Amino acid sequence: MNITRPNQVWSADITYVPMQRGFMYLVAVLDWYSRYVLSWELSNTLDGDFCLLALERALQRSRPEIFNTDQGAQFTANAFTGRLERAEIKISMDGKGRVFDNIFIERLWRTVKYEHLYLTDYTTGLDLLAGLATYFDFYNHERFHQSLDYRTPAQVYGLNQVPLV
Repeated sequence: MNITRPNQVWSADITYVPMQRGFMYLVAVLDWYSRYVLSWELSNTLDGDFCLLALERALQRSRPEIFNTDQGAQFTANAFTGRLERAEIKISMDGKGRVFDNIFIERLWRTVKYEHLYLTDYTTGLDLLAGLATYFDFYNHERFHQSLDYRTPAQVYGLNQVPLV
């Protein structure tokens, strides 16, 4: 499928964030066309609430035609899929063990970890929250992407400087 415009396909995924003591979980909702991070949330558990919250925050901005995730319990839960169905969004799920089906968000995780998380030794969840807010603002509005003809995700998504709250 050719992705030709913003809000055609969004995806979400969860990654773990190492901390001095243990780790946290990070979910993000990403627009495939622009690589714009529409929303993100942190949690200290893998319950689905933080994923649903990230989805709700992204849907406040816009609505995709298709939403892609892996088959994790958070994304296959009735609360999550039901919300997509109520918004009349087509649901797409990766095959089991097929990380390349959602390659754009896997690249996001690599970027976030190597450019930010592995360089910072967070001690508290509040510090992590503040650091990620700064990083995602940089990622969306200042970080040029070779695959986007050296434009920022915000430029390609069609935004000037709308901060990610």
